[in-house]
Formats: sequence, C-alpha cells, structure tokens
Amino acid sequence: MDISAIGLNISEEHRAAAETAHRFAMEVMRPAGVALDKVSDPRDVIGRDSALWKVYKKHRELGFHKSAIPKSMGGMQEDIDALTGILVQEQLGYGDAGLALSFGVSMMPFIIASIFAKPEIEPAVREYCEDTEGKMVGCWAFTEPDHGSDWILGAEPEFDRQQYAPSVRAIRNGGDFVIQGQKSSFISNGTIATHGAIHVGLDSSRGMKGAGIAFMPLDLPGISRGKPMDKLGLRSYSQGEIIFEDVRIPEWMMVIPDPELALNISQMLFAAANGSLSLTFVGLAQAAFDEALKYAKSRIQGGRPLIEHQSVKLKLFNMFTMVECARTYSRQVALQNAMAPPGSAKHSLSAKILATETAYHVASEAIQIHGGYGMSREFLIEKLFRDARVGMLGEENNSLALAGGSYL
Repeated sequence: MDISAIGLNISEEHRAAAETAHRFAMEVMRPAGVALDKVSDPRDVIGRDSALWKVYKKHRELGFHKSAIPKSMGGMQEDIDALTGILVQEQLGYGDAGLALSFGVSMMPFIIASIFAKPEIEPAVREYCEDTEGKMVGCWAFTEPDHGSDWILGAEPEFDRQQYAPSVRAIRNGGDFVIQGQKSSFISNGTIATHGAIHVGLDSSRGMKGAGIAFMPLDLPGISRGKPMDKLGLRSYSQGEIIFEDVRIPEWMMVIPDPELALNISQMLFAAANGSLSLTFVGLAQAAFDEALKYAKSRIQGGRPLIEHQSVKLKLFNMFTMVECARTYSRQVALQNAMAPPGSAKHSLSAKILATETAYHVASEAIQIHGGYGMSREFLIEKLFRDARVGMLGEENNSLALAGGSYL
C-alpha cells in the first residue's frame, strides 16, 4: 500500500494505523460493500443476518468507533492524533464509502454526549465505547421533509424567520420536553440507530437559529421509523425517516438547550461531517483510479495494453492529478479543523465539493477506460460510479455551493 505523503510528516505509527485500516477495508469492508450493493431489498441490508453487522462488529473490535471520545469515558481520543484519523478515514472510504460514512455518523451522538456529559448520560457513552458487537449505533437526526440542504444557508439573516424553524419541535412540559414531528428519509443510520443526536426547534420565532440538540435512545414510546431508502448508490449506507409522536424525554436528555450554543455546535458538526466526507470520497476516488490503472495495464487493445495508448495514458495522468489535489486539500482542511475547533465551515464545504466531484469525474473517466465493461456489474467500477454520484448530494446538494459565500 502506497500512502501519498506530500506535505505531511507521516511516522511509522501513522503508517501502521493506515495499513491496519487498509487491511480491514480490503478484507472486510470491500467484499461486504459489494455484497450489500447487490441486495435488491434495502430492508434486507439491515436485517440481523446481513453482512452489515459482521462489518460493524469487526470495526468495533478494532476500536475505531471510540477514537474521538476521551479516555476518561472509555475512549481513545488522547492516543490518536488528527493525522491518524485522516489516514484511517481515507482507507475506510477506499474500502467502501457507504460503510465508512455509516461508521462516522454512528459516532456523532456519542461524541456530542461526551462533550456535554451529564451524570445520567455518561453510562451510555461508556457502554458505546465498550461495545464490540455493534449493538449501539448512532445517528444525527438533522434534516426534515421541508429542510435539508437549505440548512447550510443558515448564515443568511432571512433564515432567522419563523417559517424556517425546524418542524420537529420540543415543548417544555413540567420538568420534561415533549417532541413532535418527523425527520426526513435521508437520516443516515436512521433505520438502524439505537441512539440519536436530535436537532429540535425550541424557539420557532428565531427560525433556524432557535434550535437545541437532544441525545436520546430511539426506543422510547412514540418513536417509529420509516422504511429504508432504495438508492442509486451507497446502498450499504442505510437511510430512513424517524417519526416522533408525543415523545417525552427528561430535561437532562436535552444536552444543548441553549439555541446559541446549539447553532455553534451544529456548525462544528457541519465542518466535521463535511471534512470526514471529503476524506471518504478521496478514498473512493483513489479506488476508482486504481481500478482504471489496473484495467489499462491488463487489457490488450490494438495489440498492446491500453496504457500504452497515448490518449489513455494522458487520461490516467489527469485522473491521478485530480485525486492528489483533492487529497492534499482535504487533508489540510481536516488538520486545520482539528487544530482550531470548531473548524472552518467554508473550507470544509469546499473540500467536500472538491472531493465528491473529483470522485465522480475520476469514476466516470474510469468507466470510459473500461469501455463496454464499465457498465457491467461484474466490474467494481460500475458500483464506484454510482456511489460517487450519490456523494454529490450528501450532507448538502453540491449545487448549493453558493452558500459558501455566506461564510466568507
């Protein structure tokens, strides 16, 4: 395994962590991702006999799930530096982008709970860290049927208006909160999560800026799930709606009841999520390039390997250049975010857009190099192309890149 190290000081410890992640990606994630992609009914992807849970179990055994949680709560945060996390995430994306994203989202509510730890919540964080079976899965319930990509426009003054408030509301009732409303069918891990960080409206008069964040188990009375979404790509990455009907939670589950703080944390999560997503799709872009290079070296056309044809050689070099540019920028943004919390929203958004569009372009070019075989499901590149296309819609639609101007 060759690790591109331009501009970075990669130690033997970093290399060892990346190699461990690469073995897991190729021996466990890649075969499972291919198998799950072929499952016709998305409900079977999350069934108890699904390969999904075997991958989750192995991921937990390696301890990757607790890398961002303090040691005082059972995690490994102090033992893992930012560069290690970056290299690992790239490799997970190389193995299977859908599974890599699912792992990342699963961590988020427990990370939030560890930051705003309350005595009643800390046991759940510890239990998550100790989980080696994949029994505890998290989600970040953010988007709603009427709110999705527009959330990144929250920096615009007009989104302070009431009509832009979250439709999932938390109303005080005595010493509790009562939650009512529906999260969208795009909630990552929404169909499998045992716990969630739930973005709720507390003060609708403040629009998008009047929200709070609750941490809760998702088996409470009044919570139900929709069916898993049947998607073009990232089919190993289950998404589905969560419905709240008069769900009562104690006050301590509202871990961030202050809308101003919730807005800052949401922007931090936005930066972290986009930073992680960019690294994941750098991994996918590398996988697509490697498939194209391998095929070009082995496929004989016109009496010689494809790679000896000048047009193919030039195409491959341009693909290589794009991947390396996306990799270098995504790594630098992730490093900067880690060193200077809460991170840069504009840089994270731009890295996500660059990486996903690079992955899509490289996968598309790889299909051209494969010729007719590129559209055959017998070849991995067909799946990578579909996965890359869905990536351009993840977190927020790339078409809303203009929203980045709100953060300038």
